[in-house]
Amino acid sequence: MNALNPGDLLLIGPACSPQFSGDRALRLRLVSVGEIDPYSGWMWLTGYVLDSRGDATAKRELYVQRAGIVVETRAPAPTLVGRKPHAEPRPRSVRARVG
Repeated sequence: MNALNPGDLLLIGPACSPQFSGDRALRLRLVSVGEIDPYSGWMWLTGYVLDSRGDATAKRELYVQRAGIVVETRAPAPTLVGRKPHAEPRPRSVRARVG
């Protein structure tokens, strides 16, 4: 499986853990991945559970089998925005004081 990244949309179902069987399956917008537990490929995920409209309903931490995770969509790759070239300072206008 490819690396999971924040922003990925994951489908968490029974292949991840029996607790996500049937109507308990969920869609999760990934926030972070915990360390992979050496015990049988299980891992911690933190993310937001999404409803049918894609709105976040709850933040959850899940302990799931890595092999059962389905990536529905990948987060877009970050783009680096280049800095604008430094412009030469504009000359200041000098105002004469009238006095």
